[in-house]
Amino acid sequence: MTFLRLDNIKKNYGDVSVIKGVSFSAAKGEFVVFVGPSGCGKSTLLRMIAGLEDVSEGELYIDGRDVTYEEPAKREVSMVFQSYALYPHMSVFENMAFGLRMAKKPEAEIKAQVAEAARILQLEPLLDRKPRALSGGQRQRVAIGRSIVRHPKLFLFDEPLSNLDAELRSQMRVEIAKLHRSLGATMVYVTHDQIEAMTLADRIVVLRAGLVEQIGSPTELYDTPANTFVAGFIGSPKMNFITAKVSATGPSSLVLDGAAFVGGKLVVETPAAGKAKVGDTLTVGLRPEHLTVEPAQPVLALTLDFAESLGGSTQLYARGEGEPIIVLTAGRPALQPGDALKLGIDPRHIYLFDAAGLAL
Repeated sequence: MTFLRLDNIKKNYGDVSVIKGVSFSAAKGEFVVFVGPSGCGKSTLLRMIAGLEDVSEGELYIDGRDVTYEEPAKREVSMVFQSYALYPHMSVFENMAFGLRMAKKPEAEIKAQVAEAARILQLEPLLDRKPRALSGGQRQRVAIGRSIVRHPKLFLFDEPLSNLDAELRSQMRVEIAKLHRSLGATMVYVTHDQIEAMTLADRIVVLRAGLVEQIGSPTELYDTPANTFVAGFIGSPKMNFITAKVSATGPSSLVLDGAAFVGGKLVVETPAAGKAKVGDTLTVGLRPEHLTVEPAQPVLALTLDFAESLGGSTQLYARGEGEPIIVLTAGRPALQPGDALKLGIDPRHIYLFDAAGLAL
């Protein structure tokens, strides 16, 4: 059942168009992540759902009700901000209880709801502390707890983990995923970190310059990106791109010319062969984890620039003709900068894009 629906939502600041017509829907209990580079409009879109920004055009529905021009307090949504936004002079308990007190809830109900949220978020030993006595992760859990006690219909998260260090971000990702499972609530989460998007989302909305580039599950976006932008944004390390020309076509294959290829050519078996013709310029997309070092039949001939050991794996930075190439390989290969690097390609994972950047 559709729970949240945006129909051609637009946002203008005077003559400047920030959101240029976004449409999507989320089912009840779904975890949706807005992802994209800084300035793409994802936080503005979230604030429009919350009612903190006016909608210039379009319609917005929550639980079947048109809330396009409704006041934030009447939308039954709760928002967790990047900056925590805790009251420094109040204890953890009072911070979590504040919204309920403003709504004039009975004291017994306030205590029960705060106690339940504290139990879920493992904040029970911290209820008497002030925010200054908490770590960043604990403060973020308090901010989430303040949302939980209100029992909103919709949870909104605006880059809630960006102020935390790497270890705390990993821990909080797990906590938020567990919270979603236990509450079964609909959640919309904004981030510029595609790892957060991939690990948390049921579906991802990829945004660029106020427009939706693609909507799909994490595996759909990883396996079948719609264009070079999505292909380069989803996946870590990012996808490699090599420019090549079509020199021959067959019923189910293409022959591509490129200086980086061993022998100057690459044969690609693809059902999209009929969409390209001789002379076309294509972009070949290769994920770093789908490249193999020193295979029996090398396909790419490059020169190693730098090897970055990650412990159980190594990230190799190489160059040939055109763009640099990144390789993610298991173990610690005995390679030095300047060494010749021969790479193999998993033929099941070769992505082809046309001159406009669209997937063939």
